[in-house]
Amino acid sequence: MSGGEVAGILVAVFWAILVSFLAVALARLAQTLKATTKLVADVTDQAVPLLADASTAVRSAQTQIDRVDAIASDVQEVTSNASALSSTVASTFGGPLVKVAAFGYGVRQALGGRKEDTPAKAPRRTVIVGRTVPSARRGKRNNRGKRD
Repeated sequence: MSGGEVAGILVAVFWAILVSFLAVALARLAQTLKATTKLVADVTDQAVPLLADASTAVRSAQTQIDRVDAIASDVQEVTSNASALSSTVASTFGGPLVKVAAFGYGVRQALGGRKEDTPAKAPRRTVIVGRTVPSARRGKRNNRGKRD
């Protein structure tokens, strides 16, 4: 065998090994692509019903929001009507009631005045450590921090 024949045999063995590695790599790549295809199909099968349920939930939520908006507008209308009624009642009855109350107070003061036969009471005074404290200051704290 000559050197060229040995080189040819080595090249042929190298190409056989290289083709074998490429065949194994392609076989594994094919398995990976099959698994990926199956995974995508499973996700699609599960995602479609989930999306349908989500769409139904969004529609239901929109319906509920529309109802809440209608209720809120009704409440706003009732509030404005109650406010108008309150101001009408206050303006209609408020002035005369204040006048009647003031008149009643004046009559009570006029009729409840002191009688001549009853002596007026002298204001009470409190004695603290030898001095007299006017009644206006009673109830305030004294020098020792105690209440009277």
